[in-house]
Amino acid sequence: MSDSNSQTPCPSIASYTLWQLVVYFLKLGTLGFGGPVALAGYMNRDLVEKYQWITEADYKEGMALAQMAPGPMAAQLAIYLGYVHHRVLGATLAGIAFVAPSFLMVVALGWAYVAYGDLAWMQAVFYGVGAAVIGIIAISAQKLTKKTIGKDKLLWAIFLVMVVSTVVTQSEIASLVFAAGFVTLFVKAPPSWFKRGGLNSIAVTQMPVFTSIWGSFDVSLLSQIAIFFTKAGAFVFGSGLAIVPFLYGGVVVEHQWLTEKQFVDAVAVAMITPGPVVITVGFIGYLIAGFSGACVAALATFIPCYLFTVIPAPYFKKYGNNPSLIAFIDGVTAAAVGAITGSVIVIAQRSIVDIPTALLAIVATALLWKYKKLTEPVVVLAAALLGLVLYPIFHH
Repeated sequence: MSDSNSQTPCPSIASYTLWQLVVYFLKLGTLGFGGPVALAGYMNRDLVEKYQWITEADYKEGMALAQMAPGPMAAQLAIYLGYVHHRVLGATLAGIAFVAPSFLMVVALGWAYVAYGDLAWMQAVFYGVGAAVIGIIAISAQKLTKKTIGKDKLLWAIFLVMVVSTVVTQSEIASLVFAAGFVTLFVKAPPSWFKRGGLNSIAVTQMPVFTSIWGSFDVSLLSQIAIFFTKAGAFVFGSGLAIVPFLYGGVVVEHQWLTEKQFVDAVAVAMITPGPVVITVGFIGYLIAGFSGACVAALATFIPCYLFTVIPAPYFKKYGNNPSLIAFIDGVTAAAVGAITGSVIVIAQRSIVDIPTALLAIVATALLWKYKKLTEPVVVLAAALLGLVLYPIFHH
């Protein structure tokens, strides 16, 4: 079997050491704000343009695989870029280096939240930040919709179905996301086996039954956390924000591990910390079951995305342009963006509690819309300061 990089101008011997790559991803995980699209942009700027460690072709392949596979896009791109020259060890260390700094930060915030969460100042901070998060997710949803759906009528139909189902059920239905992928595949690029029918179509119809059985066993709390967050990592496509509606459905509605306020605060924590947005699972895990809960939640979420990146990496060059695969991913992505858009409404119902929070959400949305270079952490910091001022006035 030939080397997967043999077709590219990328040298067989890397121009950098594995240690240099690990240090780079530690820095990015510590200082990289702005969400998955911004983080992917930093990787292109630094690794492709500035250091020239990675070729543009390898970067584009990593982006395509990260967008196609379920899980957080930025973390998967980091794992793939680690794989390019240093294979499985490089992928493993790059992934750990990228995720570890923000994981430690959210665990520390989880400890502070549990220890001091009832303090007025912390309530005031999250009062402001919770409202601003609505604007951040709304603008992200708008950007993703524009980028991924365009004028495609089928994708718009899938998008609207997912918006409605997310708002009505208050959660993302994983089986609907898969169904969207298969519908798009069958309409746009039906594979040869579909014309013959048979077991494959039966497997699709049974997907909802499979997911419901998985969650029905009576197991210990840590096992429940592991099962739920593995599903979150394995079934959620698109931007890191795509996990928000799925988590809400499981953590608040189904298992009732967190209150709605705690969940909105957890999303806010994801916005104010660097690294992948998905790392909020560490904060949620900590609130549910302490440090062990944080570790189990983070591992369960990231192991699937690691496997979905490392296992197909050698074959991706060969099959990445398959029309059926591209059509499936288009459908899944449209469904994921629909779920994110629906989650804006779901979370807004909990975060917007009075006139000041409504105004904060509107102003945050307007500023992010008008000033494209305005970063999320700046908005969150401003909202936190406003929360400290407004909360005591409106909540005596």
